Amino acid sequence: MNPTATHLAYAAGYLQLGMIPEARAELESLGSEDRASPAASALRLELAMLEEDWAEVIARAPELVACDNTEERPWIAWAYALRELKRIEEARDTLLTGARLIDKPSLLVAYNLACYACLLGDLPEARRLLDGVFAEDDSWRETASEDDDLAALRASQP
Repeated sequence: MNPTATHLAYAAGYLQLGMIPEARAELESLGSEDRASPAASALRLELAMLEEDWAEVIARAPELVACDNTEERPWIAWAYALRELKRIEEARDTLLTGARLIDKPSLLVAYNLACYACLLGDLPEARRLLDGVFAEDDSWRETASEDDDLAALRASQP
């Protein structure tokens, strides 16, 4: 394995273990050209997500989308960071754009869109999206039952 691949693999492993300083050190060990690679940017995005550095997520995700707009993770992270900053409409619009471009969006995309719809007061759309998620995988009901973003939807049910 070449040194760049080794640093990236170690950084990914450290991130999976939640070892943030070690992951950062591996990423900083990369040369300047390698630091700009999509693989390194994707790991930096994950690092920013773990650190809840929403500005960094919002800065990095569009770079990854520009490299490959069919990859789901940058879209989800970007929208989530916007949501965390209470920019719900932007979060929804970002993820809607991604959902049209992602090859095969996961249920997480529809679930997050349901959350954003609920937060924006569009309870019928939130219900429609959630019903679609539940139809494909009923285990999401437990997550939805505890998600603060869906509180208005739960409160509206008899």
